[in-house]
Amino acid sequence: QWIGFDNFTYLFKLPNFTSVLWNTLFIAVMKILLGLLVPIVVSILINEVKHNTLKRGIQTAIYLPHFLSWVVLGGIFIDLLAPGDGLVNQVIKALGGQPIFFLGDNKWFPFTLIVTETWKSFGYGTIVYLAAITGIDLSLYEAAQVDGASRWQTIRKITLPLLRPTIFTAVLLRLIDVLKTFDIIYSMTQGGPGFATETMNILSF
Repeated sequence: QWIGFDNFTYLFKLPNFTSVLWNTLFIAVMKILLGLLVPIVVSILINEVKHNTLKRGIQTAIYLPHFLSWVVLGGIFIDLLAPGDGLVNQVIKALGGQPIFFLGDNKWFPFTLIVTETWKSFGYGTIVYLAAITGIDLSLYEAAQVDGASRWQTIRKITLPLLRPTIFTAVLLRLIDVLKTFDIIYSMTQGGPGFATETMNILSF
């Protein structure tokens, strides 16, 4: 049965629609920014590593979380971020700080969600950018070295401009799944504390 815009009408009339819209846009924008910035920076740093065995080891280590489901990672993060005996809070207390309830404080959980999601997915993006960097003509780097360019100048004038097509493609791919936050939120908090991460797809569920 065709219901027209009834679902949209229901959504707009919800009392917490404004906060849900804000949560959705905030998480989406931060996922796009970090999902692009972190892989680019890490891929450039890895490309500067000259030891091939070390380089392959780093690539493998950062790529492994991509294969783990959020059901597994959710349990791991619950233990690591526990306010009492969690490893992260033990380090914070050892440094003289106060324990933080990362998964139960509505001020901390949105950022915890974004950081953990970025940590899980940036390895895949790093591999993509590394493949693009290895495809750059080495004679360009040799010419820059002859001209006396520093490493930062080489990255800024050669590597980053030639990565633009790959970055553009990555942005389009990130836009496709940027709103997919259901699994991570339910794996770690069963919905998020204090509606801090109640997004459109959580609300529709």
